[in-house]
Amino acid sequence: MLSLQQQETVHFFILLIYLTDVNMVAWTDFERETIQSIFGKIDEDVGPAAFSRCLVVYPWTQRYFGRFGNMGSAAAIQANPMVAAHGKVVLNGLQKAVKNLDNIKGTYTELSVLHSETLRVDPDNFRLLADCLTIVIAAKMGADFTAEVQAAFQKFLAVVVSSLCRQYY
Repeated sequence: MLSLQQQETVHFFILLIYLTDVNMVAWTDFERETIQSIFGKIDEDVGPAAFSRCLVVYPWTQRYFGRFGNMGSAAAIQANPMVAAHGKVVLNGLQKAVKNLDNIKGTYTELSVLHSETLRVDPDNFRLLADCLTIVIAAKMGADFTAEVQAAFQKFLAVVVSSLCRQYY
């Protein structure tokens, strides 16, 4: 478990990522290995689980998915094949970032434009989905999701979210 001071340092670092050029992020060997290891081990059900969790926990995010049909309850959302399919798309998008750790901003340029200019998605939704993904990954990894692993994973997600939000600013 990280001390309070260590936790504050991690939170400060993540905040800095949001405020700085994401192309300037330096990855330690541990962070690279951790991120690649996590994505090398996760099942394809992680994307649908995280996305459906986001739609259930933050129901206002459903407004972008009206064409997905019945999303009147948590059970309906979790059983919805369009939700599952989009969750897989999200997970595949994250795999691209894992393969391009040194250029996540460039990797997500088109997605940032699409989500900001065409789909007009509230950029805070990316952070909400990242939080849900963290919960799903933590549940899958159990005791292996140590504070240090979480710090590396959240740094990665912070860079992804920042990259997706670049077009908004």
